[in-house]
Amino acid sequence: MIESSKKQKIDRVVTPTEVKEDKTQNFSNILRPLKLEDYVWQELIKKHLSVWIASCKIRNCSLDHILFYGPPGLWKTTISNIISTEMWVWLKSTSWPAIEKQSDLVSILSNLEDGDILFIDEIHRLRPQVEEILYTAMEDFVIDIMVWSGTWAQSVKMPLKEFTLVWATTRLSALSSPLRDRFWNVLKLDFYSDDDLSLIIEKNAKKLWLILDKEALKIIAQKSRGTPRIANRLLKIVRDYYTIWKDISNKEVLKDIFTWIWIDDLWLDYLDRKYLETLYYTFGWKATWLNTLSSAIWEEEATLEDVVEPYLLQIGFIERSPRWRIITMNWINHLLSMK
Repeated sequence: MIESSKKQKIDRVVTPTEVKEDKTQNFSNILRPLKLEDYVWQELIKKHLSVWIASCKIRNCSLDHILFYGPPGLWKTTISNIISTEMWVWLKSTSWPAIEKQSDLVSILSNLEDGDILFIDEIHRLRPQVEEILYTAMEDFVIDIMVWSGTWAQSVKMPLKEFTLVWATTRLSALSSPLRDRFWNVLKLDFYSDDDLSLIIEKNAKKLWLILDKEALKIIAQKSRGTPRIANRLLKIVRDYYTIWKDISNKEVLKDIFTWIWIDDLWLDYLDRKYLETLYYTFGWKATWLNTLSSAIWEEEATLEDVVEPYLLQIGFIERSPRWRIITMNWINHLLSMK
């Protein structure tokens, strides 16, 4: 077992959230697909977008607003960049921390040109008063601005250029109905299969001048939790070991690499195991409230809900309700098989 004090100093390699990469090598940009035809999986979405983009080009009009939702790390931002490339328009990106006040959003919207795509990440975190500005901006391309104050206050309509709003969220249910209904396209991104991830890893390995056999591709894909961002992160780690060792074709060598970065044979890392072991050993296989579990693990509730639990639910190791969490027989059987 790894001591908790040591665990807290280790960044999770398998976290699906964005982390800072080595900017000197521009790692993230190198591995991102640039065209729709290079984008792996999400075939229904690809077909829909290809027809939609072709239609808008013929009609010489902007795309309707798009909402992408799904777990983190599934390339929602990447798809947005691909759309702007296919449409030959500029993509301007921002996120909710940069939009604290109504004036912040007004400034962003007023600087958009015809056809521009505005990408906003983590849309569900916007404040309600900021969100209200988007209602008329999305439907009529105008903003209602209040000028003066008191008895002299009046509403002035400020026209905007026609733009496309592309928003990404990991929590569709957190969006208000008035805002959600203003998106003509609500597209769900789901986890990738091992075969699709193997294809992504193979393509990106070639970009890094790294040759991997099918067995190595399969091992990396299986440990990527259905998430391209994690797959690329693991590929970078394997590339670093290859730079030093020059030979990582041996299955046992790859297994050792993942052991050293705290990923076991079931693709669980230290935080996953800590979560499961706390539920099982501390609370004795009983339904446990999330705030109690959070206190026992010394992790924020939001971290457990958004980062740890999605994968454990996917492999059937836990069940959850809005308040409680409980271990399943799948985890018990796995635990017994290891003894």
